[in-house]
Amino acid sequence: MIVFIVEQHSNTKRSKLDMYGYKLFHKEYVFKNADAKPETDRCRDEKITRPVPIHARKPFSEQSSPQSPVSEVTGWHTRSPCVRNASAADVEGFSALPGHIQDFLFYRHCRHFPLLLDVPRKCGGTAQGSADVFLLLVIKTSPWNYDRREVLRKTWAEERLQGGAWIRRVFISGTVGAGFEKKKLNKLLRLENREHGDILQWDFNDSFFNLTLKQILFLEWMQKSCPQARFLLNGDDDIFANTDNMVEYLQSLGDNDGSKHLFVGHLIHYVGPIRESGSKYFIPVQVQKSNSYPPYCGGGGFLLSGFTARVIYNMSHLITILPIDDVYMGMCLEKAGLAPVSHFGVRTAGLHVPSQNVDAYDPCYYREILLVHRFLPHQIFTMWHGIHEPDLKCGILQMSASKT
Repeated sequence: MIVFIVEQHSNTKRSKLDMYGYKLFHKEYVFKNADAKPETDRCRDEKITRPVPIHARKPFSEQSSPQSPVSEVTGWHTRSPCVRNASAADVEGFSALPGHIQDFLFYRHCRHFPLLLDVPRKCGGTAQGSADVFLLLVIKTSPWNYDRREVLRKTWAEERLQGGAWIRRVFISGTVGAGFEKKKLNKLLRLENREHGDILQWDFNDSFFNLTLKQILFLEWMQKSCPQARFLLNGDDDIFANTDNMVEYLQSLGDNDGSKHLFVGHLIHYVGPIRESGSKYFIPVQVQKSNSYPPYCGGGGFLLSGFTARVIYNMSHLITILPIDDVYMGMCLEKAGLAPVSHFGVRTAGLHVPSQNVDAYDPCYYREILLVHRFLPHQIFTMWHGIHEPDLKCGILQMSASKT
């Protein structure tokens, strides 16, 4: 297999290894409006009525184990390799750009990569059967994040019937490393997929600058294997998501069963590309000419309908890839004449706790939210069990903090 966008140094240590040698934690912003407030965690940034249960058909949905044999090789692998676009070097100022941005421009047009791991019957195996999936959890991961995936499978990402609605799970990943390291990590994912049946892996370099590619590849897979899923949570593998609350919220929408537009999260606007070359998130004019981005929701986690997912995929054919995946989603929405919406329960910038004298990880602060970014694996595990304690008692201050 050929990885078309590669690290410049194959011996880069894991602590530095994202797609192009950067470790991603916090991003910077350019603000157009003095009143605009930054999202402190840019990387992975209503009413409630009676729920309307949506039941899956028993032959598919009663299975608690993986729904079908997983596939390690599919017809997708027969696509021709993508050829480097040498003309990208003719762009003015190209030679002065950092190597990882030059690589991005050389291969920006590449959108089809071999599918190494598949779960073709995750959503029942037919278009009609996929309508039984009420909430599909689409979790962005990297091969070495085994501990995160294991915790999520046992907590908020557990496949289950919740409030009469079925929740299903897929992790989406590329490949990392080279040589023996890459082989070992690919084997790890194969073993996980045989046991859990929940991994989609493509043979591209899993990195920050390829996050948009990862999203497009997933949406292509969804068109084929899960086209009628009602709603999706699209998020990182280090968020804490209250999927119980998500199902309740989505069921409360009443007239929207996933067939209408929905895109909610932590809304970000009045920002544009970072032009400082020393920034890890430097986007030069050769990548994005415009100095402003459309409104978008922080990529740490957001909810969308199946209808909107299909619209984004269709619009993606018309829009050149931008490496910032959440901004790219906003571009696709804008192209379609749709808009993202803020939801107070999505906290990709973290949850404000009213005092330094209280436990910031008290379950009472998290019982009413939809998701928070970012959590360590052990924090996810203890928080999930904490919010489900039958004798959990919360004061007024704690309850109000989750709504501010």
